[in-house]
Amino acid sequence: MTGLELRARLVAEARDWIGTPYRHRASCKGAGTDCLGLVRGVWREVLGPEPEALPAYAPDWAEATRAEQMMEAGRRHLVPVAVEAIAPGDVLLFRWRDHLPAKHAAILVTPERMVHAHDGAAVAEVFLAPWWRRRLAFAFAFPGT
Repeated sequence: MTGLELRARLVAEARDWIGTPYRHRASCKGAGTDCLGLVRGVWREVLGPEPEALPAYAPDWAEATRAEQMMEAGRRHLVPVAVEAIAPGDVLLFRWRDHLPAKHAAILVTPERMVHAHDGAAVAEVFLAPWWRRRLAFAFAFPGT
């Protein structure tokens, strides 16, 4: 499979999660997921078993630890991408505040749209609006893309 074909599969799988309700620490298409669970679920469906076990985390883990845990996991298993060079199929990590670690993940599905799981809502496809772009801290490609 070419990198472009893999990207198309990643995008299709991310969109297949649309409508899944938000559930902290979950990763079950149609039943519940959080933003990390969405990335994990897309990985499982397209690439196979997850590369590491999910650590325990509370909803306020970033505020409590101040550690860049999502970015570090991205560097362990994904390929870093410059935020200026993102492409459909890439994983995007966002900071809610400048002084806090990146805490939210999404998958880019077009140059201007992303799929994400947001607390209090179902997985949705939304515009990568200026509000999101200002908070984009890191980007990663799945292996093989």
